[in-house]
Amino acid sequence: MLSRVAENLYWMARYVERAEDTARLISVNSNLMLDMPARAALSWSTLIDITGSEETFDALYSERSERNVIDFLCLSREHTGSILSSLANARENLRTTRDVVPREIWEEINQCYLEIQEQTQSGLKPRHRDAFLKSVVRACQTLTGLIEGTLSHTEARTFLSLGRHLERADMTTRILDVRSDNLLPRNPEELIPFEHLQWMSVLKSLTAYQMYRQAVRLRVRGPDVLRFLLQDHDLPRSVLRSLEEVSWELQTLPNHDRPLAVATLVRAEVAEADVQTLARAPEQLHQLIDEFQIGFNNLHEAIASAYFVVRPVKSASTQERDLGDDDD
Repeated sequence: MLSRVAENLYWMARYVERAEDTARLISVNSNLMLDMPARAALSWSTLIDITGSEETFDALYSERSERNVIDFLCLSREHTGSILSSLANARENLRTTRDVVPREIWEEINQCYLEIQEQTQSGLKPRHRDAFLKSVVRACQTLTGLIEGTLSHTEARTFLSLGRHLERADMTTRILDVRSDNLLPRNPEELIPFEHLQWMSVLKSLTAYQMYRQAVRLRVRGPDVLRFLLQDHDLPRSVLRSLEEVSWELQTLPNHDRPLAVATLVRAEVAEADVQTLARAPEQLHQLIDEFQIGFNNLHEAIASAYFVVRPVKSASTQERDLGDDDD
């Protein structure tokens, strides 16, 4: 397979996964703000920090209000990590390589982008937000299901899977990070009564609540949720499972020694994380998630060096990375 084709398929999958998980990220924040008391001091500003897009946001908006943050993360053309920009970039990457995938996949992503674009032409009103986010998640899942059900097990599918699972690992850690300062309460008297609701919201944002109840069979507790979302081998959206998928896919490719070594190292760091300690120390959880994301960026760079056109590789550890160059 041409390196350019492989790169476009890889980024197409990352963009689709990013659009879906950005919708999940906004959803978990929306639900938490509805469930939590005012004294919990939750804010929309947190999402900008966690997506690593402070500079771009502050250049476009004068304040981090709910309306501005939602507009930036959902509709902004200037922000390459917004839902609309991610779907536009996914569509463009596939457009230039659509001869290697079934026609139905191209038609689905084209239709998905056009429908989301139409929904957002008049702005995104608060009363329509939940329906919009659900429609984004559903459209992305439909596209992923179509890829899984129609694309032969060739290198094209391998690079789509690499992109999807690496982005998924990164975004699952971001969804955990979005509440690392509040999910693990520093003031037990105020927040412990609401801890159950907070962790339930995180699980539901990843469509993991029922799987958690089946696997853990206990009430929802912070340490158990952390362990489940970080280290469960069976949950499709857990960080460890996503990295295992990356490793399995890399083994089918030639010249995989360095990328596979990096994947193995990052996977070991996730598997060996001391969840009990993290559950008592929000600062340590945030720091560890930062380290995981550096590892994901190193893994991306190893994959890019081994299989894509040689060029300066931009950071893939933050949401605010300019990937437009990948579509030329």
